[in-house]
Amino acid sequence: MSESDLLCRMFQAWRDDIDSVPFPQFRELTIPLQKTRAEIDLARRSAARTATPVRRVDGGW
Repeated sequence: MSESDLLCRMFQAWRDDIDSVPFPQFRELTIPLQKTRAEIDLARRSAARTATPVRRVDGGW
């Protein structure tokens, strides 16, 4: 029984500790706008077009 009592006391102490910290209050929840897959693909394509191609110095084969 003493082990059960100890666990109950530990659990109660844990609950008291949790309850002593106030839960944060939010006046307004703001979620940033998410990009669509099409917008991400468009940004990737435009970035790929503007990259300068790397030329090989040794001339290849």
